[in-house]
Amino acid sequence: MADRLYEAALVPELWTETCERLAMEAGSSTASIFTVDANGRHRYVTTPNIADLFAKFVSSDLRFQNPRPARAMQVSPFSFVRTSDILTEEEMQGDVIAREFLKPHGIDWEAGWAFQEPTGHVIVITLMRKAGLDNFTHEQIARLNDLKPDLARAAYMASRLAFNEARSMTETLSMLGLPAAVIGDTGQMIASNPEMEALSPRIRTGAGDRIVLESSGARALLDEAIERYKAQAAPTVQSVPMVSLRDGTPPLILHLMPVRRAARDIFSRSMAVLAVTQVGQVGPPDMRVLCGLFDLTPAEARVARGIAMAQTPEMVAAALGISLETARSHLKRIMQKTGTTRQAELVLLLSGLNTPGTGQGGR
Repeated sequence: MADRLYEAALVPELWTETCERLAMEAGSSTASIFTVDANGRHRYVTTPNIADLFAKFVSSDLRFQNPRPARAMQVSPFSFVRTSDILTEEEMQGDVIAREFLKPHGIDWEAGWAFQEPTGHVIVITLMRKAGLDNFTHEQIARLNDLKPDLARAAYMASRLAFNEARSMTETLSMLGLPAAVIGDTGQMIASNPEMEALSPRIRTGAGDRIVLESSGARALLDEAIERYKAQAAPTVQSVPMVSLRDGTPPLILHLMPVRRAARDIFSRSMAVLAVTQVGQVGPPDMRVLCGLFDLTPAEARVARGIAMAQTPEMVAAALGISLETARSHLKRIMQKTGTTRQAELVLLLSGLNTPGTGQGGR
């Protein structure tokens, strides 16, 4: 079981299978792991047999009325405990979580452990037994406590790897000469590279590590884009122009891109990458930049380069030896991925993607 936990910490796709193994080890009907941030936002992984219930729970405001995590950390901070041992009989009778979620789903008994990681997020491991079964035995709780050190270490490992992932993203974009920052799931900046820091005061961090832009118009657009990212399950690329308020400094384009990761990676705090390019540099954009920034296929990136060089779809099709219909199909997907609605907007956007020393790269 320990090996499975550490594998899941490295490969997030394995968390669902690991929950199934944990439930089997504990003689439980279900097993779930979820994190709660300071704003009450829940991220979770669970056995498939209770996935629908968890989806309903984490989207309901009733989750704020769940006394279990706080009570468990107060009463039993170092070990697994049954819910029946931390809530009074009166609390059990009036418990809205049991009434609205658990009982209708055929759940009678719960056991769990809650602890706080260094980032301030609370991690909760919870197991449930269906109606018709007895409550968790002392032996089953003891077995869970035997697994507790490995559960904690795997959770910490996953959390730290997620943080390091944010730093790695900005360092990778540094190699392409792009200023970049990673935006966390609450909209704060959690990592940035030296190129981004050099843009201060045009782009800087303010109170609560929020991104502050010198241009109020661009700031409003970026804030709006971040809010859309927080609300959408599959956000699109957003590009925000930022005019220069200082003589001799070029306009900037801010590209906000979703972090694509395993859907069940509950420990990752990264929501999006913010990359910045300057407008007005001469030359076609680097293929690596196009593919990396906008998740373009190689074929789409070649069409995008042609468009950036002011070629029409007919000219691109002829130059690449593809049909006009194919070129237009690629162009449509490129505009969807770059968040543009007109070809003129796309040309302006792509004109800022030639990074120093790589303008002819990818030919």
